[in-house]
Amino acid sequence: MSKFWSPLVSSLVPYVPGEQPKMANLVKLNTNENPYGPSPKVIEAIQAELNDSLRLYPDPEGESLRHTIACYHNVTPEQVFLGNGSDEVLAHIFYALFQHGQPILYPDVTYSFYPVYCGLYNIEGKTVPLTDSFEINPEDYKQPNGGIIFPNPNAPTGRYLELEHVEEILRANPDRVVVVDEAYVDFGGESAIRLVGQNPNLLVCQTLSKARSLAGLRVGFAIGHPDLVEALNRVKNSFNSYPLDRLALAGAKAAYEDKAWFQKSCDGVISERERVAGELSCLGFEVLPSKANFVFARHKEKSGENLAKELREQGIIVRHFNKPRISEFLRITIGTSEQNDALITALKSL
Repeated sequence: MSKFWSPLVSSLVPYVPGEQPKMANLVKLNTNENPYGPSPKVIEAIQAELNDSLRLYPDPEGESLRHTIACYHNVTPEQVFLGNGSDEVLAHIFYALFQHGQPILYPDVTYSFYPVYCGLYNIEGKTVPLTDSFEINPEDYKQPNGGIIFPNPNAPTGRYLELEHVEEILRANPDRVVVVDEAYVDFGGESAIRLVGQNPNLLVCQTLSKARSLAGLRVGFAIGHPDLVEALNRVKNSFNSYPLDRLALAGAKAAYEDKAWFQKSCDGVISERERVAGELSCLGFEVLPSKANFVFARHKEKSGENLAKELREQGIIVRHFNKPRISEFLRITIGTSEQNDALITALKSL
């Protein structure tokens, strides 16, 4: 511990991202990246921005991209907030909307950045246990709180909460913001964005990292009532007025405009996910129902930790969480058909 650290920094427990290995020829199934590349139109749009204009600041409001996203989701541009990846959007949400002197609620098995942000902003968090089948029970969120946040589909479980149950949570908490984190919704779920017009307490957060294959560009956004977006803009403009660079703005806009490529990519992931889930079941795994680009599975006999180590020895990396309730599970990203074949072949040998 450095003597120059603030007391807050000394107490922080940072988020640990999935490993980005430097070794070559690995089958990398640990960070939920899309196995299919971005639309060729994205590359063209980025290349068109590689000119003298890079000496100029980008549009601080991202007006053109906000308009594109708004049209796609049938909302107004004033309802769209942009950020440098959905993690930055979430950070602004925690600071702008969750400071109410009561604990915010989130699942006990969920995205591990939530407790990190609670620590960073000195917000009390309260975990709400998932059911024995790792589902969110809306009844458990009918208690005093300073806000609610959960991924849908949940991560790392992959389970999806139907929108009728999301509405139940919204109705039970009319005076608190409910944030639905939809990083994986395009792989089989239905977005809660359609509920925003009737629920001024709803904020939906999405990313272009997963379904649109732009993890390397860092583009995220939130959609909600203009009052909620204004709160986020106040925080953003007190922190970083230019969150998205020119290349990210151009690439993200092109990704949204190429609907055919997006749909083909999602369909490919969904098809491979169902095939992998079936193969894992035949090998003795319990596989949770998934609407994400990964599966969450545990074997009936072999430990998750040992399986992760043995797969790594065969050049395949998956994610293992050494945490309560899920220490026997592996989170396996859906890769290309060739990568998935390599995974299944390795598991059969084990």
